[in-house]
Amino acid sequence: MIDPSTPASAGYAGQPVVEVERDGVHYTLLGTAHVSRTSIEAVRAAIDSGRFDAVAVELDEQRHKALTQPDSLAQLDLVKVIRERKVAPFAANLALAAYQRRLAEQLGIEPGAELKTAATEAVARGLSMQLIDRDVGITFRRILQGLRWWDRMKLISSVGAGLFASDEVSEDDIERLKEGDMLESSFGDFARDTPSLYASLIDERDQYMAAKLRERGDGAKRVLAVIGAGHLKGMAAYLADDQRLPDAATTQLTHVAKKRNIPWITLTLMALIAGGIGWGYFHGGRDLGRDLLLQWFAWTGGLAALGALLARGHVLSILAAAVAAPLKPFRPGLPPGMFSALAEVHLRKPAYPDFLALRDDAQTLGGWYRNRVCRVVLVFLLTNLGSAVGVWISGAAILGKLMH
Repeated sequence: MIDPSTPASAGYAGQPVVEVERDGVHYTLLGTAHVSRTSIEAVRAAIDSGRFDAVAVELDEQRHKALTQPDSLAQLDLVKVIRERKVAPFAANLALAAYQRRLAEQLGIEPGAELKTAATEAVARGLSMQLIDRDVGITFRRILQGLRWWDRMKLISSVGAGLFASDEVSEDDIERLKEGDMLESSFGDFARDTPSLYASLIDERDQYMAAKLRERGDGAKRVLAVIGAGHLKGMAAYLADDQRLPDAATTQLTHVAKKRNIPWITLTLMALIAGGIGWGYFHGGRDLGRDLLLQWFAWTGGLAALGALLARGHVLSILAAAVAAPLKPFRPGLPPGMFSALAEVHLRKPAYPDFLALRDDAQTLGGWYRNRVCRVVLVFLLTNLGSAVGVWISGAAILGKLMH
């Protein structure tokens, strides 16, 4: 049952409040702005009221650590990130951190400070505290799997632009952030121009957070949920009406479809190129066959190596890229960037100061080249980009020679 009345909100610095009663638990959803001192005051007033025995916060474990433990990045296992192929979500997190840092410098307040306040104040007062948001990496992967190839490229470009932008965040963006969601704002214009993004960024997380509230096992009867104002309406509706079992809902909303065990598109392309080279050997003679094979090695290995070079990778990282890219047909599930990045992280092992400076360095292009953690990410991404371009160019070159 939803109670849309707001007399309680007067005690919470005028912030929007929705009350929901379900299964014997009274939930108070407090809508906040992620860049507002008023919201911080509202959170403190709500917790100080003594009305609640538990507090839930719109954070996942990773974002909570980033807010409350600034040194947490120093514990990152970069080799594990590369081997588990989580470099893209990690880069997205860096983009979010860079965007938040720009906002903090411009507005004089840390984005999400009211969420940090809710978490720390709840613990300080001995209240049960729950992190209810979905992992950012899962959200990013579910976004990517729902987009077409071209839209994926646009999203990656939008995130990349956010990393290196040096201009101030516009007033319009700040106003939207006050009423919306931090993740949505960090994707910039692409999020506003792509309605399909809304499902993964907002609606799915409304469902997930409502389900997480319902699956609490601490016996709390009066729960304060501190969430962005953009989630207030949707989350209240799901909290009141969703009939799915909470664990079933969270399992469904965290599922990321695994890539096909057989990458048909890649295998088909490789088969056509290999068939073309083989045809050249048998019908055009050894010289044509060698020429076609050289085209393959030169374009794929050369452009992958160029990508690693543009990332200013170690000479052996560049060599790893050059060797790994032409051998892609023999290991279609392993990108060449994995090998060059692993070489880079072992040859230029990031030091403790690199991790501490990560959020600051991620804001500028110079910082990405200066910081060894960022540079490993660059080596991974640019090697893969060069290899992908090389595959298509070499395929076209081989086809062109066979047609003459």
